[in-house]
Amino acid sequence: MHLRWDDLKLFLTVYEQGSLSGAARLLKLGQPTLSRRIAELEETVGEALFHRQNSGVSLTVTGQKLLPAVQNMAEWANEANLGIQKQRFLPEGKVRIAAPPGIAYELIAPWAAKIRRDHPQIQIEALSGVETLNLGRGEADLSLRTEKPTDADLLCVDEISSAVRVFASKSYAAQHPAVSRPADLDWICWAAPYDNLLTNRALRALIPNFKPAFTSDDFIVQIAACKAGVGAMLLPQLLRGYAGFRELQELNIDLDSDAPGNLYLVCHKRRHQLPKVQWVINFISREFDSMRNG
Repeated sequence: MHLRWDDLKLFLTVYEQGSLSGAARLLKLGQPTLSRRIAELEETVGEALFHRQNSGVSLTVTGQKLLPAVQNMAEWANEANLGIQKQRFLPEGKVRIAAPPGIAYELIAPWAAKIRRDHPQIQIEALSGVETLNLGRGEADLSLRTEKPTDADLLCVDEISSAVRVFASKSYAAQHPAVSRPADLDWICWAAPYDNLLTNRALRALIPNFKPAFTSDDFIVQIAACKAGVGAMLLPQLLRGYAGFRELQELNIDLDSDAPGNLYLVCHKRRHQLPKVQWVINFISREFDSMRNG
């Protein structure tokens, strides 16, 4: 039995789209042509690969057995194609990265400097904001998020975890050497309309009748207030080595637990294999590895 890769790619596309009509549109083939070629493949295999229903198609037992091998073949073919592309040219163009303000300020800006030095053909556009941009509508190429996506069209290509700890200026820490409870600190956090973000919710859970000392709707203003000695902030420990944190000191405050803060690198599956996007994904993954290693 000899199975052609061209036919197996059709099988994989029908499975991924969930219907012959959807696969035909994606492949720019007539549906009768696609149905005929799938039927020929099934004849070669000797058994049906799909259950055909009004709502679409699903794999038969034989189709389920064939699927992993075809997916591996597709992955190998994609890696070979990317290798050939890299030999022919270096990826170039603008890559838009959406992120919460703190992550854009502390991570994306320093990363952009490294990227500019090492590979100036890539231009980074940081889209900083509290609202989550829609990758499906092309509002950004990549997204750094604190919550894992649930949309099946979004890929979580990497992630990193870090304890959330208390930070303040060295002068503030010196003025409050004996403070050990969250309620004894002056807190800096988000103002309306963002006062229900994770940081504020965590502080309200920690401190009965919580009242912040200073609020702002801008993360950079919050950091400036913290450096000026207004009070303390809840921040991810993994950012400790970055420039914006070097003026801050971690306080030994019991938060009842090392509350984990997760950061997910998210991409829409339509943009995942674009060379410029793949290059930035690999770069960020290397940065994540460095942060994991301390």
